[in-house]
Amino acid sequence: MTAGRRRDHGSASIELAILLPTFAFLIALAYLFGRTTVSQAAVDLAAHDAARAASLQRTSSAASAAAEAAARATLSSQGTVCVRLTVAADTSGFRVPVGQPASVTVSVTCTVRLTDLGFAHDRSIAGSFSSPIDAYRER
Repeated sequence: MTAGRRRDHGSASIELAILLPTFAFLIALAYLFGRTTVSQAAVDLAAHDAARAASLQRTSSAASAAAEAAARATLSSQGTVCVRLTVAADTSGFRVPVGQPASVTVSVTCTVRLTDLGFAHDRSIAGSFSSPIDAYRER
């Protein structure tokens, strides 16, 4: 019996050396997936809030400014840090005559830093939302 035990001596160290990097990679992958999912939800919410804020304005320029401010505020409240943030508001609906349906569409693109997780590139996450403009609101 002692001969069998001597052959297994040190095998736990080898198993640990093989499995530990695999577990560390799986934990990093789960953290990456979680960060991406939470960031996508925050960007979608920011696009929704920005489109709603823009649709409540009276002019195209005020709508663009409101969309930018709302997107930044929502991302900040969600704890999402963007390396680069782009808020593009399609405010062409403000040129539609009163009485006809129109909408504002806002696209939010946020670049999330992933280099702190050991990945070589950051990830760009985008979301878009449209909100109707009241057909009888003065434009």
